[in-house]
Amino acid sequence: MTVDEHRELRRSVRRFLETASPSAEVRRVMETGAGYDRAVWRRLAGELGLTGLIVPEEYGGAGAGVAELAVVMEEMGRALMCGPYLSGAVLAAAVLLRSGDARACAELLPGIADGSVIATVAVAEGNHDVRDLARVRASARRDGDLHRLYGEKTLVIDGHTAGLLLVAARTEAGLSLFAVDGAADGMLREELPALDPTRKLARIALDGVFARLIGTEGAAGTALEEALDLAAVALAAEQTGGAERCLELSVEYAKTREQFGRPIGAFQAIKHKCADMLLEVQAAKAAVEYAAGLWGQDDAGAERGLAASTARAHCSDAYVHAAGETVQIHGGIGFTWEHDAHLYLRRAKSSALLLGSTSWHLERVAAEIGLAPTPTSPKESVHA
Repeated sequence: MTVDEHRELRRSVRRFLETASPSAEVRRVMETGAGYDRAVWRRLAGELGLTGLIVPEEYGGAGAGVAELAVVMEEMGRALMCGPYLSGAVLAAAVLLRSGDARACAELLPGIADGSVIATVAVAEGNHDVRDLARVRASARRDGDLHRLYGEKTLVIDGHTAGLLLVAARTEAGLSLFAVDGAADGMLREELPALDPTRKLARIALDGVFARLIGTEGAAGTALEEALDLAAVALAAEQTGGAERCLELSVEYAKTREQFGRPIGAFQAIKHKCADMLLEVQAAKAAVEYAAGLWGQDDAGAERGLAASTARAHCSDAYVHAAGETVQIHGGIGFTWEHDAHLYLRRAKSSALLLGSTSWHLERVAAEIGLAPTPTSPKESVHA
């Protein structure tokens, strides 16, 4: 897409979210069990076609790139959009596309693209980082043409409602990927209490659950790594949108709130806070734009991973800082449940731990430039 087309995409998504995801609607939906409005989700899929944004046209999607995905995610971050978009339309779709399994893509991607299938990816276990694939201990045992899965997954985004789960588990050949029906016998799904009420997380217990192998047995490591990098860029864009909205809220309030007969924005301390937030937001935008642009270059190679981690680390810090400063600038009202500042702070804090913590991404960047060892288990390769 051209720059003008990106602007039009941004305007279209923002107009939609201003009516479909205002603050009052966010607060209503986040208290529901599903965590999203199904009518809004159908409109998102049907009217805008966003659920199939990165899905190729041959599988019923729009065939757009990560640059377009970043535009959409930034707008969703501004609006604190509640919905299974990151888990399904981004992460699950990316995993399937990189699995090398054309048959699975043909069967599963159309449902994700048209919004009829809510999908997610289950990788992390216990307190381990989702990016540390060497820590995966869930097992898979062949049973006829299928496999049975055993183990437990934690912090699965939208895992309590997903109709399709892509689960990472180990066979004798190594780390593999499996598709599990959300209604399969032997699976226990439990919603977890979360700091961020606008994004649902779940624990998944697997006890002999029948599952279908996706891709080549023992070769899921690369597909998961690449998909997690793509999703990290998308999440960084979402964080940038949230940080920018925090800046806007702070500036608007600083212009109208008066102390000692002057708007508080006239005081140097508030000016400095807003100026620092602006610098961080602009840097975050640049990091996301660069990282997203690399996915459109066939020769980018390993640079994609470095750029993804750089963007995630910076955008996480920028969002947490912007949200915290927004609470401070709003003073007493910023701490109340009635104000949206705390919702952005909760989203910022929670997002900083998703798809690889900030510390993991910083360690990866340090390793890439030769300052530290790679952030994986020293005893086992992620492909083992």
